[in-house]
Formats: sequence, C-alpha cells, structure tokens
Amino acid sequence: MELEVLQKDMIAAMKAKDKPRKDAISSLVSAVKKAGIDAGCRENIPSEMVDKVILKEMKTAKEQIDTCPDERAELKAEYQFRYDVIASYAPKLLSAEEIKAVLQDKFAELLATKNKGVIMKTVMAELKGKADGKVINQVVAELCK
Repeated sequence: MELEVLQKDMIAAMKAKDKPRKDAISSLVSAVKKAGIDAGCRENIPSEMVDKVILKEMKTAKEQIDTCPDERAELKAEYQFRYDVIASYAPKLLSAEEIKAVLQDKFAELLATKNKGVIMKTVMAELKGKADGKVINQVVAELCK
C-alpha cells in the first residue's frame, strides 16, 4: 500500500462528507507519517513500512473492539467501523496452509530439530508482515509435535 493512495482516499471521503471514514483513514495517514519520521524517511515512505503500520493499527482497533464493554454498543460499532476501514487497506496475510507449505519447503531441516524457539526465531524473521504471528506459532507447534 502506498501513502498516496491513503491520502487520495481520505480526500475522497472528505469530499463525500463521510466523516467516520475520513477519520479512520486520517488516523492511518498520521500513523504512517509518524513511522516515516521516526525511521528517518519522511519524504518517501516505503510501502513495506505502510503495510506494517496498517497491520499495527488494525491490531489496535481489534483490541479496542475486544475490550469495549457490551453496554457501549454505539462505541463498539464505531470501533468496528474503524477496524473494517483499516482492514480494507491491510495486505493479505498468508493462511495456515500457506505458512505450513512455506515452512516445509524452506525450513525442512530446521523443522527436523523440533526446537520450537530456534524455528520461531528464524521463521518470524522471514514471514514478518506476511503472516499473523499467532498463526505461525500454531503451525510451528503443530509441526513440532
């Protein structure tokens, strides 16, 4: 995902007077810009960094939904809408089957050791941002049995 795409969508939402969508995209844009400034690449932020920030914001929105009390239905609906908007920009993550195939293809000799700690350390470096860490952990645990 490119920052310019997010900015164009934010402008489109402003023109359409869609305030909730504009707010969700605006928070994404500001988070991406902050990450770019922190990394020292203020002008041309790489798309990998944008994807990483989107996944982080998506996780934060999911936590807000999970921790919101059921009595606050309007707030929970607002969080859910924000999550849905962010999820529409998120990169597609690998499924459990795809992760298993990658592990068996690239890390076959490492899987033979059945040392989960070493396997996770190596695999996470390879699949960071391409798959959910929890799913990777489940697949590795299953393969180490």
